[in-house]
Amino acid sequence: MSDKQSERQGWLARLEERLFAASMPQLVQGMRNEAATSYREMVRDLATPMAPALEREVARTLNRGGDRELIPAETLMPEMMQRFDLAAEDFGADEATHFAELQAVCNRCPTVGRCWRAMRGGEGWAKCRGFCPNAEAFEKKALAVAG
Repeated sequence: MSDKQSERQGWLARLEERLFAASMPQLVQGMRNEAATSYREMVRDLATPMAPALEREVARTLNRGGDRELIPAETLMPEMMQRFDLAAEDFGADEATHFAELQAVCNRCPTVGRCWRAMRGGEGWAKCRGFCPNAEAFEKKALAVAG
């Protein structure tokens, strides 16, 4: 293959990537509106493979109020708690109100898209504690459970 052909293929590949990325907002909105059930399942399954551009746009959508597709306390909070070596069972019946408060904080999280990407990416507690509004409570509970 000549240098000109190689250069042209590289240029076409970059153009294709940019066009693909530029179409993501429309693609995600189309999926939300026309294939809502499939989209919701895809978002809630943290192991669903996605192109990086699609994952970024889904995260942006979640940050802008994607609450009809994802209930953070149901999908993200259990995953986040695992990062702190916790499970819902670690909160006893006497802590039901506290646990419900943690769920409410999770459901109102301003960084839900970031959390969603972190849980998909398998980020550890050290990174998660930098943005999770429940991190301090999880750390305290993990110490109490361990101690």
